[in-house]
Amino acid sequence: MTREVDHALEERLKYSFSDKPLLKRALTHSSLSGGDANVRDLERLEFLGDRVLGLLTAEELWRRYPDFEEGLLAPRLNSLVRKETCAKAAQFFGLDDHVRMSSWEEGAGGRKKKAILGDVMEALLGALYVDGGLAAARGVYEQYWVPNLEELSKFHRDSKTALQEWTQRKKLGTPHYDVVEADGPAHAPAFTVKAKVKGFHPALGEGKSKRSAQMAAARAFLVREGIWNENE
Repeated sequence: MTREVDHALEERLKYSFSDKPLLKRALTHSSLSGGDANVRDLERLEFLGDRVLGLLTAEELWRRYPDFEEGLLAPRLNSLVRKETCAKAAQFFGLDDHVRMSSWEEGAGGRKKKAILGDVMEALLGALYVDGGLAAARGVYEQYWVPNLEELSKFHRDSKTALQEWTQRKKLGTPHYDVVEADGPAHAPAFTVKAKVKGFHPALGEGKSKRSAQMAAARAFLVREGIWNENE
């Protein structure tokens, strides 16, 4: 990595590394090291960066949603730290142009692989933490995750979660689900579940498991009340 590349990437990150080799290591894919102990790749930094990302995300969610219970925060966190989200962040910062990898990995489309880009982004967060502490990592986190948090966390939204979020915002308590009917043979059970929200008529849902019936009932409630579009 040349000094010019270093500088261009640091400008994009809005951070200047004190330890330049650390940045180089964060961008070095394991295909280049090939088990050579003299070539330090990103894997250890990725391990650290994964934890840094989790902490930053947990803190951001905790501050942004002061009324949300753990059951609503956890699925959002999972969406925000998933490999696909990290890969999008890597592309946002242009890391795909700077990853150091073997010629065969590059020939196989390595610069576009979500798994590789996600690993590189996590490694970069780990390197930022080592070089400048949590504030350095947060500086990069706030450039991508914070402004896009709502859009990125949509991946968590299933009907039960959506209904619980809605009732919590409306201060209606937690939805309750009652099994109305359980029928069918053991190898092909059928459940009918009633979703109940304080002050509203219940909604029914059917499924091959209690959970799928609960999801169907929650969806029926959301659609009926105009909270969800039928096509969502």
